Amino acid sequence: MLTQTVDAILDYASEGADLSPEQGLTLLEANHPKVTERLREVADKWRSRDCGDTVTYVINRNLNFTNICEQHCNFCAFRRDEGEAGAFWLGFEQILEKAQDAVERGATEICMQGGLNPQAQINGQFLPYYLQLVKTIKNEFPNLHLHAFSPQEVQFIARGDRLSYDVVIGSLRDAGVGSMPGTAAEVLDDRIRQVICPEKINTATWLEIVETAHSLGVPTTSTILCGHIETPQQQIDHLHKLRSLQQKAIDRNYPARITEFIALPFVGEQAPPPLRRRVGRDQPILADSLRLMAVARIFLGNWIINHQPSWVKLGLSGATEALKWGCNDIGGTLMEEHITTMAGAKGGTCRTVEDLKEAIASVQRKPLQRDTLYRIIP
Repeated sequence: MLTQTVDAILDYASEGADLSPEQGLTLLEANHPKVTERLREVADKWRSRDCGDTVTYVINRNLNFTNICEQHCNFCAFRRDEGEAGAFWLGFEQILEKAQDAVERGATEICMQGGLNPQAQINGQFLPYYLQLVKTIKNEFPNLHLHAFSPQEVQFIARGDRLSYDVVIGSLRDAGVGSMPGTAAEVLDDRIRQVICPEKINTATWLEIVETAHSLGVPTTSTILCGHIETPQQQIDHLHKLRSLQQKAIDRNYPARITEFIALPFVGEQAPPPLRRRVGRDQPILADSLRLMAVARIFLGNWIINHQPSWVKLGLSGATEALKWGCNDIGGTLMEEHITTMAGAKGGTCRTVEDLKEAIASVQRKPLQRDTLYRIIP
């Protein structure tokens, strides 16, 4: 009976219809091998319909300017207290050196995020520091796209300086920020957030900040931190919130949208012990990640076109397999990756363009270089 129900849902999905959350949940919970293969086939069909037989990639560099953070998320092995071994806070000269190196290696994007460092102030205010951070790079490299500062960082600045979110986002945009990472979403369910990131912004605040960015012409990405203690119901609720957010941006004719969806499987090898013990494993389960990415393609595909796996978390082989499960983008070169690697990920910290092209070619697809906003670079 369940197989028949799933077949009926997948038949419905094959016609290009939006699934209800109940239908999406049924697909997430169905685990029969025949069902799984049919799910993969439908997700791959949607990917082909939406994106053709190309796979995009971006030449970018991660730039984590500090790991000093006032918060204590239960999945994070990256954060440090000031003065603790391994703590860092890059100066502007170091940041320029990294940007220069990125440009020399062909980067079109800097992805810049950091811990919530209480010392990141100029004359007692946070926003001037962040604006100087942006201008330091843009003054030297005006053509670099800055994909910078998560909704959590926006809230940190706004709270510290007693500013509204639109003032913070508008100021960062005017200084040169081109788009916002949709990180800090983790799982958009406050019951889960109270366990894994109790000091972080709540679901409503994350959604409000991302919507504000869209209304001000700042595109965002979207993510989910998956494969820890969340349930399939909470996963599909998260996807539904993202889809509704995108629909709202379109309905209200906002000048910006969500550009991509990225599933970020939990890596727990070096995570704080309480959550690690509760999850009971150190590395992601590839099959679970693939199922979620396939359902996400079908559930979000009419609204969020681009879907990306994480080669840092799944390894390049796992990310390559995800290209058969609805993903049309393999991400970026990154050049250096600290946050997930410090949690114990095995995927590495850097990939060359040749690595990414070979992975794409191995699934008989054509690689295309893109920029941050998915415009193809000749």
